[in-house]
Amino acid sequence: MSRQPLKPSARWALTGLCLATLMPSLDTSIANAGLPTLAVAFDASFQQVQWIVLAYLLAVTTLIVSAGRLGDLFGRRRLLLIGIGVFSAASLACALASAWWWLIAARAVQGLGAAILLALTLALVNAAVPKERAGSAMGLLGTMSAIGTSLGPSLGGLLIAHVGWPWMFLLNLPLGVLNGWLVHRYLPRDEVARKPQRFDLCGTGVLALTLAAYALAMTRNSEALLSGGLLLLSVVGSGLFIVVEKRVGAPLLQLSLLRDVQLSSRLAMTLLVATVMMTTLVVGPFYLSRGLSLDSAALGLALSLGPSLAALGGVPAGRLVDRFGARRMLRGALIAMLGGCSLLALLPMRLGLPGYLLPMALLTLGYALFQAANNSAVMATAEANQRGVVAALLGLARNLGLISGAAAMGALFAAASADPTQASPGAIAGAVHLTFALATGLLLLALSLASVATRVRAGAREPGKTVRSR
Repeated sequence: MSRQPLKPSARWALTGLCLATLMPSLDTSIANAGLPTLAVAFDASFQQVQWIVLAYLLAVTTLIVSAGRLGDLFGRRRLLLIGIGVFSAASLACALASAWWWLIAARAVQGLGAAILLALTLALVNAAVPKERAGSAMGLLGTMSAIGTSLGPSLGGLLIAHVGWPWMFLLNLPLGVLNGWLVHRYLPRDEVARKPQRFDLCGTGVLALTLAAYALAMTRNSEALLSGGLLLLSVVGSGLFIVVEKRVGAPLLQLSLLRDVQLSSRLAMTLLVATVMMTTLVVGPFYLSRGLSLDSAALGLALSLGPSLAALGGVPAGRLVDRFGARRMLRGALIAMLGGCSLLALLPMRLGLPGYLLPMALLTLGYALFQAANNSAVMATAEANQRGVVAALLGLARNLGLISGAAAMGALFAAASADPTQASPGAIAGAVHLTFALATGLLLLALSLASVATRVRAGAREPGKTVRSR
């Protein structure tokens, strides 16, 4: 049976959620292209301008769960509008910055707004579109995320070259105004309990410090003693957070959520898959430049394949989830990713560029399908009053996977090749094989977790599947 087209109001509501996904994704990467220019503009060292990127990522990672919980308590649509306002105002502050510390502070506030947007867009899908279209909506949001992340560096470079670095941030002002109007006009109003709700400030503080310690430990690879101390602090903080959540009356995170084997398995899968995808971003440029001796132009074109396929594959992936069900598509996605990763682990250099691009295409298309299927399955089974925090946990798992992939898998690749910037093509190839062999093991673990989640839900109606008449 053919699906009914979305009503105009639902289309505009979904457009608002797409913009709310695009803006923070774009600003995750747009500043990277401007770091050399910003270092000159503010007479800052490389270590100082690095914090322009780190401040944003740290704010998103540490605050995303708190943002999701606040949405559950006080209204997701209401908080999303506040988040758009915070993000837009902070973008203006970034553009007006006259010193590097001002820009870093504004980027941290921008990260707060981004955490709200990223936490609540997935949680609001069910309010924007009918349940049978949730998979397509998730796929579309995945497409917007991929477009934003991949477009950021090139768009940032163009804006710096033609109108100056402040326009990297001023671009968000018209987008923010349009986004705020769409959300206010077309998203249904919140249904929030009238009874006053308490917010867990103690748990929020402990979790934020714990996540900040872990994220900083992963980004300080050259300072082993400091990284070790921060990792130890994050472990202690995790234990303290559990103690706090057991004792407070209105916890930030219901620990019973993490005891749900299905949810915890899907969160772990998200972390593992994000780690693998970050591995491709860390290893790929060195393999193509040092191993295959591609020039800058060819390197850029080769690296654009993955983001382009992720952007193009999001909507079709969502439709497959709607048609065939989240569980079946999730397993298919992981198998496709496993196949692509295994081929990269066995990659003979004599196959040249096609031998790299074909496995990458399989890996990336599998990732697009994984995001649509996994997000649909998680949100379909989330309780109505917990959707914000569950969506935030998905975002947190992805962020921690990206951070871990950049640090741990990057360190493995660097150690295996001795020095990726100076290594011979043979040494680069060997390091690539070793790194992707470990990545293949991570995907095997993710596939086993998918089986665990399936067994837990055996006999229950599959989430994300559309019932079709014969």
